[in-house]
Amino acid sequence: MSQNLLANIRIVLVEPAGALNLGSIARIMKNMGLTKLVLVNPQCDRHDESARLMAVHAADVLANAQIASSLPAALAGCHQAIATTVRSRSVPIKLESPSIALRWLLKPDVQSALIFGAEERGLSNAELKFAQRFVCIESNPDYPSLNLAQAVAVCAYELYQAWLKIDRSSQPLIVPQPQAAIASTPTNAPIEVLENYYQDLEAMLLEIGYLYPHTAAVKMEKFRRLYNKANLQTEEIAMLRGILRQIRWAKRNQSSSPNN
Repeated sequence: MSQNLLANIRIVLVEPAGALNLGSIARIMKNMGLTKLVLVNPQCDRHDESARLMAVHAADVLANAQIASSLPAALAGCHQAIATTVRSRSVPIKLESPSIALRWLLKPDVQSALIFGAEERGLSNAELKFAQRFVCIESNPDYPSLNLAQAVAVCAYELYQAWLKIDRSSQPLIVPQPQAAIASTPTNAPIEVLENYYQDLEAMLLEIGYLYPHTAAVKMEKFRRLYNKANLQTEEIAMLRGILRQIRWAKRNQSSSPNN
């Protein structure tokens, strides 16, 4: 048997509003071998009787759900995240099928997250920025928006099917690779490390006049897309932050020079 990679995946629900949906989600998670549920600023009570009734034998998933005050808090410790979305955004993003993208989350000893938005609005641009890849469930264009529990069910099923292929072949990754290459596969920097760098970068670019406050958000989304392609590691982030520190030092010393 291969490592249970599903144990490393968090299902993150942003501001879930329906207790019935919560119960249904807990049930489908347990059906598909997922146990980690994180609720960001929930708008309903996970202990509600209707949630427990819908969960049936998955009441433990509800009881053990973590509550987070913000999406960054929910993602603490994660190295990668996929967000679900159906809407076009101000910055074009590549939308992938669940059957293709979700297997990327199945990595040994790597904490990952699959993020779902609130029932009424989905995920905002500000929330999408924390993900590196984006999933869209293809559906009838006349009515493309799925119920939250249904969306989780589709994705949970695809995750379980991907894990079964790994388990049955006893390979740690769904993509065939030489064993030596698998052992040396680098781990992405934790999401909170990336976020700290992005905040540092935005502050510096505003300071030097490359960014302007009214366009900073859109420009920074483009930078995020660029960096996400690189799958940056922790030591690489440290190098980039070192560059920012040196720029600050040079700028400060230049402004204090007696020749200026």
